[in-house]
Amino acid sequence: MLHGIDISSYQETFDTAGVDFVFIKSTEGSSYVNPHLAGQVERARDAGCVVGFYHFLWPGEAAEQVRFFLTETPEEPGDLLAVDWETTGDGSRAGNTDKDRFLHELKRLRPDHRALLYCGRSFWREHDTTSYAGDGLWIADYVAPGEPRIEAPWRIHQYTDHPVDKNVAAFASAAEMRAWAGG
Repeated sequence: MLHGIDISSYQETFDTAGVDFVFIKSTEGSSYVNPHLAGQVERARDAGCVVGFYHFLWPGEAAEQVRFFLTETPEEPGDLLAVDWETTGDGSRAGNTDKDRFLHELKRLRPDHRALLYCGRSFWREHDTTSYAGDGLWIADYVAPGEPRIEAPWRIHQYTDHPVDKNVAAFASAAEMRAWAGG
């Protein structure tokens, strides 16, 4: 298992010691861009980490949100791309149609990148009806690392949010993860 973290604007700086991969929140909806994105990307790349980017999906206009995400994200070949699908700030939920449209459009526009779905265990179990996760499921379930309580195949498991969001990936090495990602 590889070890990684995911960060947002709340972690302007972060420690890369012992970290094989870093997912960075790039965008949200169709107007928010992480103000620390450039520095966070530089820090992760300088540390030799596999880099991924994620977009927080709001209900509606999935295709517009994909285009915004890709316009604002400094992805390079071999970087991973993900959509964060969960309860939104106003209490509504982005439905399966939005999630599936986002992932399909992302894969259409970036066919050389792996596209993943991030969501929490309860959200996956209670709201997903299609089981579509693009190229892989990144599941949040705060239990022992690498043992999420789901029946679906997964690639990345977020197992805690303390002191930062920590993850493990089902790869034997960073080279294997990079090869899978296409880098």
